[in-house]
Amino acid sequence: MIVAAEDLLSWYERSRRDLPWRDPGVSPWQILVSEFMLQQTPVARVLPIWTEWVVRWPTPSATAAASAADVLRAWGKLGYPRRAKRLHECATVIARDHGDVVPDDVDTLMTLPGVGSYTARAVACFAYHQPVPVVDTNVRRVVARAVHGRADARAPSAARDHADVAALLPENGVAHHFSAALMELGATVCTARAPKCGLCPVTGCRWRELGYPPAEGPARRAQTYAGTDRQVRGRLLDVLRDNASPVTRAQLDVAWLTDTAQRDRALESLLADGLVTRMPDGRYALVGEEDR
Repeated sequence: MIVAAEDLLSWYERSRRDLPWRDPGVSPWQILVSEFMLQQTPVARVLPIWTEWVVRWPTPSATAAASAADVLRAWGKLGYPRRAKRLHECATVIARDHGDVVPDDVDTLMTLPGVGSYTARAVACFAYHQPVPVVDTNVRRVVARAVHGRADARAPSAARDHADVAALLPENGVAHHFSAALMELGATVCTARAPKCGLCPVTGCRWRELGYPPAEGPARRAQTYAGTDRQVRGRLLDVLRDNASPVTRAQLDVAWLTDTAQRDRALESLLADGLVTRMPDGRYALVGEEDR
């Protein structure tokens, strides 16, 4: 089964979400910022943060010139704040070593801080229109169903997943649009739960032809957030972001009273990750704040 590019692209033009990083004139840097922010984070949460970010820091050099503390504050509640730190480091390298221009090839992109295989391919594809396969969870699910007739994708395999998508890419200069359409299909129609098969533009879907066989293996457990170390880290960072000057340990302690051992562990992990620093007087601040 081959996904017909014409059908998928026509559907994409009619049905795609209006996302600002897809607009004409958006720079490769701003697309790279969106990819950092979208990792494991819903689009709705990214939209306002990305919009403010690219106005405030439209280039790598502008981002690099900001303090790490300002970057962490601007990141807000997107979660996984190490991404913000790595984005700041990435901006510094691009400004210093690449003339303030985001590289356009996958191998060079992967040498940048915080840029892995997926992000490098996404930037090469969506910013520079290169016909490289871009595979995220949504794409893997669409390919598993439409091509292989399975409800869910198997364990990730870069070689196999890239080969599957590469075999689908059209050769007429629209591979980047096709990749975006494939990703959009998985995000909005061919969803993990309750797929909207009646709206799907893919004819000859193997999963549909086989009568929608159920997923193999045990059901996946939903990820929890409440009560986790991630939540505690977020509470502690909230205190630091909301204060322009360093805070005392007592101010941090009131952020999480449920489990003091967990709070201590979360704070130590923030220090180890280089997101928080302990001042000589024993107070705490976002990294970079001590330079003010």
